[in-house]
Amino acid sequence: MSKIISALKASFSPRPMLLCGTLRRTLLLFPNSHLPRRSQTGRMASSHPLAAVCQMTSTPDKEANFTACKRLVEQSKDGGASMVFLPEGFDYIGSNREETLQLSESLQGDLITRYTQLAKKLNVWLSLGGFHERGHDWENDRRIYNSHVIINGQGEVVSVYRKGHLFDVELTGKGVSLKESAFTIPGPSLVPPVQTPVGKVGLGICYDLRFPELSLALQRQGAEILTYPSAFTVATGVAHWEVLLRARAIETQCFVLAAAQVGAHHAKRSSYGHAVAVDPWGVVMGDCGGTDVGVAMVEIDLLRLQDIRKDMPVQQHRREREYYSALD
Repeated sequence: MSKIISALKASFSPRPMLLCGTLRRTLLLFPNSHLPRRSQTGRMASSHPLAAVCQMTSTPDKEANFTACKRLVEQSKDGGASMVFLPEGFDYIGSNREETLQLSESLQGDLITRYTQLAKKLNVWLSLGGFHERGHDWENDRRIYNSHVIINGQGEVVSVYRKGHLFDVELTGKGVSLKESAFTIPGPSLVPPVQTPVGKVGLGICYDLRFPELSLALQRQGAEILTYPSAFTVATGVAHWEVLLRARAIETQCFVLAAAQVGAHHAKRSSYGHAVAVDPWGVVMGDCGGTDVGVAMVEIDLLRLQDIRKDMPVQQHRREREYYSALD
């Protein structure tokens, strides 16, 4: 079993790093799991790389959001993280269509530049997804991409995935009415998994979680970790969030890391929270809960992944594509 490392409760004033309640219960359920010692520098002592899966509450205030993210990244780096995962809408969550469009930027804009500088200063990899990226014909159509940006420890943008499945949903009786396609361009394609200090990372965003074809395609290209940075609605989160994440982990035999938005962003929108890390056996390694800003620090044990795939060689047992399309 992958070791459970910790969840760091982050706030805007210094306080000790505490375990989330969910993780304390998990430790009781799995007594062989343990927390590694801290070194004299205060960092987690671990033989495997650490990933930091963040939970935050974005608002339309971009500067306040950057301050919150910077604090999460710095605390994660201080805790020994090699890579920090921020949720969808880490830059902002607008209160209406016009505000959402007006606040958007290009990849060459001020905000991504500040994140590249932060990554370089701390020598830490960043997963930023999704970023409100102005589209290729912005001046004419004022449409954006929902983009998952990977920045390496040298401050270089090494991959950009533009969300392919847009959230156009009307849930009668549950108060959910969103039409992402009204101002967002669907991305043209998947991007290859990215080799990072924590493993080979496949990129998705939020609603992509509901499409197993995407996760299986990334796994076939060598993904060891799947990422779904999200701002799940409360109604869909309660019903589907954890079961979907565990299903994607089990069927691909990958780690799944899902940074999340939590709480009220403004008067019109709230998010479910529960930033989660799942191991390749489907065990929840960390869960930040549904109320607080925080970080789940998890150990990525790729030997564990290899053992699971060896013991249950699902991918070898998968039939040729023609077999599954025979009924089309």
